[in-house]
Amino acid sequence: MKQLIESDLIIKDCSILTADFDIKDNQSIVIKNQTILAVDDAAAIRENYSSLSTMDGKGKLFMPGLVDSHMHTCQQLLKGRIADEYPMIWTRIMVPFESNLTEQDVQTSAQLSCLDMIKSGTTAFVDAGGTYMHQVAESAIQSGLRGTITCSTMNTGNQIPESMKATEEEALKRNVELFDAYHGSGEGRLNVWFSLRSIISCTPSLITKVFEKAKERNTGVQTHMNEYPNEISFCLENYQKRPFEFLESLQVLDSNFLSAHSILLSENEVDIIQNHGVKVAHCPISNAGKGIPKTPSLLQKGVSVGLGTDGAAHSGLSIFDEIKTFKSLMRAYWGTPIFDPKVMPAGNLLELATLGGARAMLQEDRFGTLEVGKKADLIGIDIDQPHIQPTHNLVNGLVESVNSTDVSDMIVNGEVLMKDREVLTMDEEKIMYESKLAMESMSKRAGI
Repeated sequence: MKQLIESDLIIKDCSILTADFDIKDNQSIVIKNQTILAVDDAAAIRENYSSLSTMDGKGKLFMPGLVDSHMHTCQQLLKGRIADEYPMIWTRIMVPFESNLTEQDVQTSAQLSCLDMIKSGTTAFVDAGGTYMHQVAESAIQSGLRGTITCSTMNTGNQIPESMKATEEEALKRNVELFDAYHGSGEGRLNVWFSLRSIISCTPSLITKVFEKAKERNTGVQTHMNEYPNEISFCLENYQKRPFEFLESLQVLDSNFLSAHSILLSENEVDIIQNHGVKVAHCPISNAGKGIPKTPSLLQKGVSVGLGTDGAAHSGLSIFDEIKTFKSLMRAYWGTPIFDPKVMPAGNLLELATLGGARAMLQEDRFGTLEVGKKADLIGIDIDQPHIQPTHNLVNGLVESVNSTDVSDMIVNGEVLMKDREVLTMDEEKIMYESKLAMESMSKRAGI
């Protein structure tokens, strides 16, 4: 009798999204020791592998988990508050909100963020940083998600209250302490990077030292870049250079830098990004009112691009919504003027949302595609539904028709976090109840 290879979990008889962003039917996936051990025809898997735990994949498509390359876990309690508001929401709403968050608020918001991401298919995320980030770390570890977290680092700026600033020494200490406490925790799922909130809110000395500390620890740095016109004006007035030109003059740029937003780029800045291997995260829905990024040009130059939600305050945490919006924006702004309907094909969009996000997190060798040897970070999508099937092209359908609520299952690091829409690692009812109470008390306290 043939000896079968033992495994931890087998997903049986499913369709898969391949590493080439194509569809294969009648496949099975074998998972062992947090890793994808085999992907093959379902019959071949039955003949060669065994497992005490199985998952029925009939009527489902399994694909790499989505990656939110730029988000704010602390903004869950701002949902529905900033839409249709006049400009300068930062000073009128965001600052009062963030400066009044308590540690309990952050814990509740982080728990809700993780729950939201699990239910919408996001297996990994980059948090742009806030206060009480140890609570975000603990929530991410509990949830089972893969994450990169940072501190919100600011030491200057006229529009920022003193309570949100720190001295240079304090800011660096916070980053180092968070790194030492949580980098590599959660069985390696959680990484800690160093952070700058923005060039406007950090002095040149702090900017330089943040990059130096990160390089000493071989970790990444992220910040908000080229998002607003006043940011460009500030750099031109104070440094006689645009934001990326200024960072290049400090000699801090390298391939471990993640530039969030990156909308208002000059051609020279695009070249700087390319030359230094900088990673970019676009947030289509949040950024739509500020400008359209030069994504086709960035991709043509080989720049790595991921997608982000910018947090629930702007649009929720659904990367599927971001994909749909981004396709329309790219087609309308870049495609229509030159009559190029394929300016951003479905396969490219899916790559941005998966492998592009893994590159943004500096971990493309570990996850981002469904293939043997990579971490088992997968989502299952219920495709046997009238708004999805039948279809001439399921890759197109993933972009055009699939919604976050169609995500039925989630596996991260080989562990099942959600099965048939039931979250197994978090108490959904408790989190929802506590979130409602937290939003009410926080809104009164912040006066928003």
